[in-house]
Amino acid sequence: VVPVMLKALTYDEKRGACSVGSNVRDAACYVCWAFARAYEPAELIPFINHISSALVIAAVFDRDVNCRRAASAAFQENVGRQGTFPHGIDILTAADYFAVGNRVNCYLTISVYIAGFPEYTKPMIDHLVNMKINHWDSVIRELATKALHNITPQAPEYMANVVLPRLLPLSVGSDLHIRHGAILACAEITHALCKLAQENNRSVTYYFSEKSLEGLKQIHQELSSRQLYRGLGGELMRPAVCTLIEKLSLSKMPFRGDPIIGGWQWLINDSLRQLTLVSSAARQRIKESAVSALAALCNEFYINEEGEADPALQDELVTQYVSELQNSEEMIRCGFSRALGALPRFLLKGRLQQVLEGLKKVTVISPEDVSFAEARRDALIAIAKVCQTVGVKGDGSQQEYVCRENVDQIYATLLTGVTDYTTDSRGDVGGWVREAAMSSLMEVTLLLVQKEAELIHANICKQIMCWLAQQSAEKIDKFRAHAGSVFLTLLHFDHPPVPHIPHREELERIFPRAEKETLNWNAASEAFPRITQLLGLPAYQYHVLLGLSVSVGGLTETTLRYSAQSLFDYMKKIQSDPSALEGFCETLLKVFEDNLRNDRVSVPLLTMLDQMLANGCFDMFTEQE
Repeated sequence: VVPVMLKALTYDEKRGACSVGSNVRDAACYVCWAFARAYEPAELIPFINHISSALVIAAVFDRDVNCRRAASAAFQENVGRQGTFPHGIDILTAADYFAVGNRVNCYLTISVYIAGFPEYTKPMIDHLVNMKINHWDSVIRELATKALHNITPQAPEYMANVVLPRLLPLSVGSDLHIRHGAILACAEITHALCKLAQENNRSVTYYFSEKSLEGLKQIHQELSSRQLYRGLGGELMRPAVCTLIEKLSLSKMPFRGDPIIGGWQWLINDSLRQLTLVSSAARQRIKESAVSALAALCNEFYINEEGEADPALQDELVTQYVSELQNSEEMIRCGFSRALGALPRFLLKGRLQQVLEGLKKVTVISPEDVSFAEARRDALIAIAKVCQTVGVKGDGSQQEYVCRENVDQIYATLLTGVTDYTTDSRGDVGGWVREAAMSSLMEVTLLLVQKEAELIHANICKQIMCWLAQQSAEKIDKFRAHAGSVFLTLLHFDHPPVPHIPHREELERIFPRAEKETLNWNAASEAFPRITQLLGLPAYQYHVLLGLSVSVGGLTETTLRYSAQSLFDYMKKIQSDPSALEGFCETLLKVFEDNLRNDRVSVPLLTMLDQMLANGCFDMFTEQE
């Protein structure tokens, strides 16, 4: 019975779009549970190691939560009744019924603890290599390779001499899923082995044979020559090989000056150029993995002993990437914007102005690229990343640092992003741009505050806080929450405080420090009673009213109810103060005048006005007459 049951514990077969096998694995766990009750400990001793390993593997690595829990329960029963399972109590404590509920935790944390016991190390590694890196579900394949990375320190020799040589042929095999899993596994294991060698003060290649190093190099060339980067398979191959490039670069492999570096650079550039041709589901993953690979590749292989870049290479790379920013395809602009944001400092040195100008052009809305919201979003994110990379030096050169000459231009670009209200068939796509602009404004401001706060001018700080207050009063929960969180981060930042925030004391009274984490900006019932209090502060009145008019005159029932109620409460409070009421009305008229031709504001504003008149907010003026 035991051999059949061990086979059933890992039975998983794909039929069409789904898999069958979870009920078989569940039943096999039940059989193991029955074993514990049916046999005397002495009878099971010859099979103990096989059964315990199989149950541990099912409890930690099964795809289905029910099977993991069933295996954990069966293991517990065996430990309790048989008493012969190796390290039973320790494993039970780590992998109990509740702990195995979270799959990521099982793969990345619990598995490492259990692999620390020598009886389980090799069976777990073998199971991952034989059954999981070729699994039909890509999420499981990726988790399995990360688990191999984490388990490598427990058996480095076995990984280097047995597992890696077995994976290298699979990484250029014919089956797409096996190839994908094997490439990622090679990347993760190599990185783990190199880290281990460095920690023990050995050379990076200590664990690798010449054949293994050559095999790792050959993967890209082999896939490229067989044209496996094309079509649907390419959507898995590109991010996988980009991950391989990233991990080999982080491992500090001795490939400097090798022709393979050119091949890797070609793949990264080509993946960013082909973003328009891949499915929308795979785009983000390919873009992120290519950008991560680029950053690691540049940091390792493009810097010379003096910490400088080769001028010809720098010129070619930066000029090529900046020219792609004006491509007529939105996705290509996105990819190369993020790529410029990922470049290390030595490649941006002397080229900062060129890069910032290029990214600034992407953020400008022109008639032919109105709907390129994603490109504008990625360019704004990249600007903040570039600023963080080059650092701040007030009297430095504008080709090398964020300094007096370019800080206003950077802020101007980021502030235009907060005013992006583009809509198309997908809805309020400008929201993505506004969200990125708010994050970037926060990152750049905090960077300047910590380095040279005097570069932040009072009018810039006022603009930032007013725009954030406006966004915090608007109708879409997600963007309101983001704006509110950024607003409070800047207000309560202490190392040192952000200078020139208008009405700081009143703001700290409205938004106490203690509530920074607990205030739920997503809930209209919590956000609007706070944000309407800003109407009493002259600097914020115009922008908060502009944001509120869109919420009060909007269509969403909860937003409308709480925003209107908060506004009416504020109006009641100022009924006895003619000058405050007059100031409010003047601001209201100014908002209307400024947005006469803008339906996004003027239509809800009239709806809001209708509600205010019906509510008697302006009765004081009629009584006077």
